[in-house]
Amino acid sequence: MATAPLRTLTEHHAIALELCEPLTARLTPLAEAYGLVLAAEVLAGTDTPPFDNSAMDGFAVRHIDVEHATPDAPVTLTVVGDVPAGSDEDPAVPAHSAVRIMTGAPVPTHATAIVPVEHTDVPSGPGALPETVTVHHATVLGAHVRRAGEDVQAGDVVLTAGTRLTARAIAAVASAGSAVVAAHPRPRVGILSTGSELVAPGTPLRRGQIPDSNSYLLAAAVEEAGGTAVRVGAVTDDVASFAAALTDLAATVDMIVTTGGVSVGAFDVVREVLESSETVEFVPVAMQPGKPQGLGTWQGVPIFTLPGNPVSAFVSFEAFVRPGLRRMAGHTDTERPVLVRAAGVAWHSPAGREQLMPVRFVDDTVVPATGRGSGSHLVASLALADGFAIVPADVTEVAEGDELRVMVVS
Repeated sequence: MATAPLRTLTEHHAIALELCEPLTARLTPLAEAYGLVLAAEVLAGTDTPPFDNSAMDGFAVRHIDVEHATPDAPVTLTVVGDVPAGSDEDPAVPAHSAVRIMTGAPVPTHATAIVPVEHTDVPSGPGALPETVTVHHATVLGAHVRRAGEDVQAGDVVLTAGTRLTARAIAAVASAGSAVVAAHPRPRVGILSTGSELVAPGTPLRRGQIPDSNSYLLAAAVEEAGGTAVRVGAVTDDVASFAAALTDLAATVDMIVTTGGVSVGAFDVVREVLESSETVEFVPVAMQPGKPQGLGTWQGVPIFTLPGNPVSAFVSFEAFVRPGLRRMAGHTDTERPVLVRAAGVAWHSPAGREQLMPVRFVDDTVVPATGRGSGSHLVASLALADGFAIVPADVTEVAEGDELRVMVVS
């Protein structure tokens, strides 16, 4: 496909997002659903709590028997039963009697209140069932009784579609009686670095070789964004090898991300393999770093071809891949939070290109994460960045004190 004219970052972002449709929902066991996004609302299958139960360890009573009890005028009741948590017993509670009860146990039908054990003469903790209990404090109707349906009632909406299943949300689903949820699966994202110079980290380097950091960087970024990374690692600048790796990936993943080989060099295999496909376009984007970009589909799978320099690759991932990945996962909040902060120092920005400068937060300001600026090869310094300061394309000089929008990534 022919090279397109210069495109703005905003335009490229919109096209990238459009490329990534939410994945079809699946029924997922609740134990495997953490972090997923609901595709359908969850309804309560039963009242929660499902029965009136005790909020305290103590004694179930008729409140009328103890409503005037005081330390100076205590009331003594006959203990006629015992209801531990999990019991299905429903003992009678005649007038002037009590039933020992544990927290969470069902309240006897004829009891109207719970007296905490601390308000009686019975010691806390395990022990034989006493014959009597003396109550030292007045108790009112319904005291310490959790009513059936107090939280939600059968048929109520517990969670709406689009809710991310946090630990708290999963607890809500479980309490509603659901063992499975309809949720969008985690997108499987194939990560592939290109370059004959790339070797696995830890390999002794000869002249011309560098460790492959991109595949590790992007695999971790995919996991952080809620996807499942399928990291292939580095592939040499060989057309047949790259094409074979790409085809193998497309059969098993929902998205492919490559780095390197997208410029106009003699060994840019990504561009050489994909440009003639008519389903992938390569465009220069008015941004710095990360100008050379490619996106489209390969055998029906969305593909993002990012620059090979690590900072360019990460900026491109944050600007284009992460929003698309989150949309595939069912999220509606696809973007990183953006804050406004003042520049703590001055720096230069290229004319006609929107700059995403890696920055650190210092008090209420931002400063470049490294004194070397936004160089696209400064991968070690990338770890210092809290976010990217977004400098408009028509600004070439950032002055100390200028207010900037900052995409937060830390």
